[in-house]
Amino acid sequence: MRQRRWRRTVKHYSGEDHVNVGSAEEVTIAQLAQVIAEVVGFAGRFDFDSSKPDGTPRKLLDSKRLHDLGWDSRTDLREGISRTYQWLLERAKSTDAFVQA
Repeated sequence: MRQRRWRRTVKHYSGEDHVNVGSAEEVTIAQLAQVIAEVVGFAGRFDFDSSKPDGTPRKLLDSKRLHDLGWDSRTDLREGISRTYQWLLERAKSTDAFVQA
């Protein structure tokens, strides 16, 4: 059902500008790293060098164009990362494309 809705949404877009796909949920790089670590089972620690520039102050995709087309996100960040990671693991079992170091 979601795939049909997505296809119908993008099928009706004829603009030349890019369309961001996002949830309008703002997260810091540290929060994103923590979510990914929890999903993949990383037990190490992160060191952030606060003496270096922080990049752009806000890291939030503007998904207005996509929302105006009638589509919105129903999957939160953690669930999306988790589902994507599980998808990757399933594919890794069935292909030689993934090589373990």
